[in-house]
Amino acid sequence: MGSPIRVLHVVVNMNRGGAETLLMNLYRNIDRSKIQFDFLTCKEGVFDEEILKLGGKVYRIPYITDVGHLKYLKALKDFFMNTHYQVVHSHMDKMSGFVLRAAEKAEVPVRIAHSHSTRSEGGPVARIYKWYAGIKISKHATDFVSCSREAAEWLFGNKADRTIFLKNGIDLEQFKFSLKIREAIRSELKIKEDQFIVGHVGRFSMPKNHAYLLEVFKDFLSYRKEAILLLVGDGPLLPEIKGKVEEMELTKNVKFLGSRSDVEQLLQAFDIFLFPSVFEGFPVSLIEAQASGLPCLISDSITKDIDMGLGLVHSLSLNNKKLWIANMLEVKNNHSTRNSNLNSLILKNDYDIKNASEYLQKFYSIGTGGVMNEEVNGIYANIQ
Repeated sequence: MGSPIRVLHVVVNMNRGGAETLLMNLYRNIDRSKIQFDFLTCKEGVFDEEILKLGGKVYRIPYITDVGHLKYLKALKDFFMNTHYQVVHSHMDKMSGFVLRAAEKAEVPVRIAHSHSTRSEGGPVARIYKWYAGIKISKHATDFVSCSREAAEWLFGNKADRTIFLKNGIDLEQFKFSLKIREAIRSELKIKEDQFIVGHVGRFSMPKNHAYLLEVFKDFLSYRKEAILLLVGDGPLLPEIKGKVEEMELTKNVKFLGSRSDVEQLLQAFDIFLFPSVFEGFPVSLIEAQASGLPCLISDSITKDIDMGLGLVHSLSLNNKKLWIANMLEVKNNHSTRNSNLNSLILKNDYDIKNASEYLQKFYSIGTGGVMNEEVNGIYANIQ
């Protein structure tokens, strides 16, 4: 047997974000004797050690905010000129334009742009700069991959019709509801069984809208004083949100759990999952929450495709907090049906990571330069 195809994934860092979690789910389940992942990053990440154990390499160059435009472009150029990859898969949203241009100059034959979002973060200057980077994607990418139609249209524009849609799969069995795990997690967190837990999993950044989440939760406490809000994640806005919790006198009812590797267990302890994002691509955390049987209240800015048809997702306007409260009050502490959702999820939507990994493996092995083999393209024809 020959050596595996080495695919270079380009990210800022390999921390527990949605795209990064998806990449690790794919990496763990792909046949690594045939496909091996390497990573070009700008900062250390919590998954770096696991990547090395799985046989991958982690390269690092300085990020643009640390060294400026010209030095960042030079770092990209030098990297690609001194390495030899057949496939580069960039997850940098609009910044992928710079990455793939450097890869093309180094004669990398397969250059994939992957859209995970529907909007750029940052202020006006940052967004203008990212727009400038983004217009280069259609010229320098050979293939286009996206988590949703909305994300494809945002990043690829008139090339959106050439997009391959890759489902954000998870290991469904890991998220199957367990009363035993629920009791253990609640005991660990010193939360009583009759206390109502509102949960959120996500990076502390502008799109996740934590400030709004706190406002809704504070109003909810008027009806259920013993309720607890569990916030899982890390990110640049964490200090600001902690400050807001103190200002709003919510310290007794809000727990910050940090970045966790046991999200599948924490979800068992939740009673409801709130996700009031300003914008998203296709959040993996909402697939995980549904797989664990949780009712999910989400903002109506999130793609409707995220709803697995299990009656768990309620899409609400951010302009109507009373509606959020009303929906929260309707949720009962009834866990007898949570186990039944998993099989429905598998049968109706096929979000098992094993299928996504099989698809991606064929994509890398057969797909070349924008001419996707029909055998590969047909696997996910149901979501085109």
